[in-house]
Amino acid sequence: MDHLTVDINRVISNAIHAMEDSKYQIYEICESARTELESLELELEQVIEETVRTIDKVDQLEQDYRRARVRLTEVSRDFVRYKEEDIKQAYEKATQIQLDLMMYREKETYLKSRRDDLQKRVRNVEKSIERAEMVGSQINVVLEYLSGDLNQVTRIIESAKTRQLLGLKIILAQEEERKRIAREIHDGPAQSLANIVLRTEIAERMLMKQQFELVQDELIDLKGQVRSGLEEIRKIIFNLRPMALDDLGLVPALRKFTQDFEEKSKVHTSFEMTGREIRLPSAMEAAIYRMVQEAFSNVHKHANASHVSLDIHYTPQLITLTIQDNGVGFLVEAAEQPSSRNSHFGLVGMKERVELIEGRMIIDSKPGQGTKIVIEIPMSADQRKENETNEPDNG
Repeated sequence: MDHLTVDINRVISNAIHAMEDSKYQIYEICESARTELESLELELEQVIEETVRTIDKVDQLEQDYRRARVRLTEVSRDFVRYKEEDIKQAYEKATQIQLDLMMYREKETYLKSRRDDLQKRVRNVEKSIERAEMVGSQINVVLEYLSGDLNQVTRIIESAKTRQLLGLKIILAQEEERKRIAREIHDGPAQSLANIVLRTEIAERMLMKQQFELVQDELIDLKGQVRSGLEEIRKIIFNLRPMALDDLGLVPALRKFTQDFEEKSKVHTSFEMTGREIRLPSAMEAAIYRMVQEAFSNVHKHANASHVSLDIHYTPQLITLTIQDNGVGFLVEAAEQPSSRNSHFGLVGMKERVELIEGRMIIDSKPGQGTKIVIEIPMSADQRKENETNEPDNG
């Protein structure tokens, strides 16, 4: 058995070193791709600006050419009023404008082709970064297993079915969390930054026209948008892991969350805890916090409620969370249909979180009668097995 342990240790150690090297290589590939993406996006922005200027120039030249043709026709017909020198000048001007128009049309065609090519390259690089990040994420999951206690790894590999299901659930949970964060960044800071880029371009044009008072007003608005974007980024960072959760425990963290929710959403919020609080493993407390966070987010976005309550009841074997609002409600059966999963993504995410910690969730809601969500979570797997063993045999 000792020789087997040594062999397993050696294999795991070699695998860890190989994957660590691969992880850093993937990181370097990602950084290189991000640098290329920034360069491409800058070039694309410049090409788009140049394309706009060229299109405007082509439009102007077409108008000038039409006027020059009209002028040439006028001086050519009226030999009495105009001299040969006038005719020559009108002809040369029309010819020069025509040449300029041809040149700028060719430039417009080239810039549009260049713009389309750059946009395609940007999309390809973005896809490459996304794939590399996904591979890196999967490597990190495996490394966390292999870098853990060997006895724990040995226990996990005792059952192939258990290992497969557990690994799948962890990867799914990780990917769902990544999607949630990506949505928050896309809907918040990313949109703000895109708007800031647009506003800076407007300010730049105003500077070129020496409209200094307008530029000052624009910069004041721009500063406000930057501050708002910074606040959103700080909120996302805080939501990744609330410090109060680790320092004080689940109940104080949720009490603070409900207070903050009431302040920001203007929805009256109440919080009540019964029983004696028991500290849980960090991962379980984080999962419970996320479920409450998701439930309150659904209330704020969809329920149109004026009041929401959170009640937590502790027993030695079970934690029961009850979240209730007086909002518009919905048909539970319709929300659980596959066709409705996208529109009720929050509920689906909550159910998946509950299943990961082997609890159960009950939803009671009807249109016009608000919504009540009850979540029951066993304290531990050992207690759950003990409860199952002690259940009376009714058969």
